[in-house]
Amino acid sequence: MAIAHVRKGDTVVVVAGKERGKRGRVLRVIPDKNRVVVERINMIKKHQRPTQKLRQGGIIEREGAIHLSNVMLVDPTSSKPTRIGMRALSDGKKVRVARKSGEIIDKA
Repeated sequence: MAIAHVRKGDTVVVVAGKERGKRGRVLRVIPDKNRVVVERINMIKKHQRPTQKLRQGGIIEREGAIHLSNVMLVDPTSSKPTRIGMRALSDGKKVRVARKSGEIIDKA
């Protein structure tokens, strides 16, 4: 199981598939399946039966998971997709770095 290059709350752009070119915020990362759920991307229709929590049943729309390899993080300076690298700071803390600009992505 590889470590995901994106985290919850990151802004990503879809680089492959039917939703290619769209941007969204990461809602959930599923590392054991190498998948990610992105806001308003890969919307699926689900037939939902009425329950105690959801009184009204019917067809609901929600985000489906897409593979991690199909998303790239957005560079904070240029707003373009970028690869991610790791760098150790002077205090020994590891942070994610945008490969295109060298900008630190993680908030300290």
